[in-house]
Amino acid sequence: MKYFSRNIEGVLKQAVRQFRVLVLTGMRQTGKSTLLWRLFKKTHRYVSLDNPRDLKLAQDDPELFLDEYREPLIIDEIQYAPQLLAYIKIRVDRSGKRGQFILTGSQQFTMTHNLQETLAGRAAIFHLFPMAITEAKAATQSYVFRAINGSYPELVVRPSHDPQRWFGSYVATYIEKDIQPFYRLEKVTHFRDLLFLLAARSSQALNYQSLSNDLGVSIQAVKLWVNILEISQVIFLLRPYHSNLGSRIIKSPKVYFTDAGLVNYLIGNKSKTALVRGAQAGAIFENFVVQELLKHYYNLGLTPPLYYYRTNNGLEIDIIIEEKAGVIRPCEIKLTKTPNSGMVNSIERFRSLNKSKKLSILNGCVISLVNRSFPLTKTARAYNLKEFLSVIQKLDRPRRPK
Repeated sequence: MKYFSRNIEGVLKQAVRQFRVLVLTGMRQTGKSTLLWRLFKKTHRYVSLDNPRDLKLAQDDPELFLDEYREPLIIDEIQYAPQLLAYIKIRVDRSGKRGQFILTGSQQFTMTHNLQETLAGRAAIFHLFPMAITEAKAATQSYVFRAINGSYPELVVRPSHDPQRWFGSYVATYIEKDIQPFYRLEKVTHFRDLLFLLAARSSQALNYQSLSNDLGVSIQAVKLWVNILEISQVIFLLRPYHSNLGSRIIKSPKVYFTDAGLVNYLIGNKSKTALVRGAQAGAIFENFVVQELLKHYYNLGLTPPLYYYRTNNGLEIDIIIEEKAGVIRPCEIKLTKTPNSGMVNSIERFRSLNKSKKLSILNGCVISLVNRSFPLTKTARAYNLKEFLSVIQKLDRPRRPK
């Protein structure tokens, strides 16, 4: 399969020179192994714990495993042998060299928990998501293509694949290999049903009580399962922005999937027409924009400064980007090729209501399907997604990873 450069490459190259251990997490099939092999094959050995022989050695005799596979070393799927981490800690403390170990894993909860306990202060952690809209061939960079086919490398590079069949197998493998072995779910069918329910409610505020009623399980179970989906990066919960804005703000997060193609599979949509005129067309486009903003920040090694705003009386802003403390950019997401000034009414109302607060509100924007950007008002502009990403790219500077 042809390799296409990933936007996160520069950040990883920089981090391997600064930290003793580099960790790359992400859902399966996002391209972690291929990416690291391409970047570091000349400087690092590679071993995968998907290999039963190597896994058994790592679990039974970690010291011998690390003697056999000397650093600098890439260890793929480290979550299967967390006992290795204590021995890696000893080795990196002893040598003090940078970039001696590069670790990957598809199970974020186990990875993060063990890393925080064992390699705190020694490891830089990054997250790889499916391909960004600016990655791969231009023909695959449209909203319609990515919403139908998804953004996983195999589906982008090989568009002849049937995305419905691919995602069906993907969901089954995710539950069987990434969820069940670690969480021992008693109600796997209900967990799978939750995926379908959340897809039908993507871009909406999360209502645990409603999901509990529909599934016939406790709210506690729903909260646990949602947490698992968020930790494993299947979904992203967009929290409300309420800094110094009063107590009338809706506090529930909104739910988005990290891949709009998976949303389309789960809701049973196979039609390109439905992406533009269907009942969920606006929600899918909003999900698509949010997932790409998410990738933009994670590919820079940054925590996404993304929020939404909604009050009890119905005022809502789709996206609030906090560019720095007290400085925000309000954005609306509209599935249209002809945005107009009326689409920023909520932004202007928001600006008016909060002008007396210690808050700097930058020019607003409408992210849409326009061919090129143009002004809507004196304080708002319409953009297509790629243009908007290029605008915020100029403003963002990678910070030291945590």
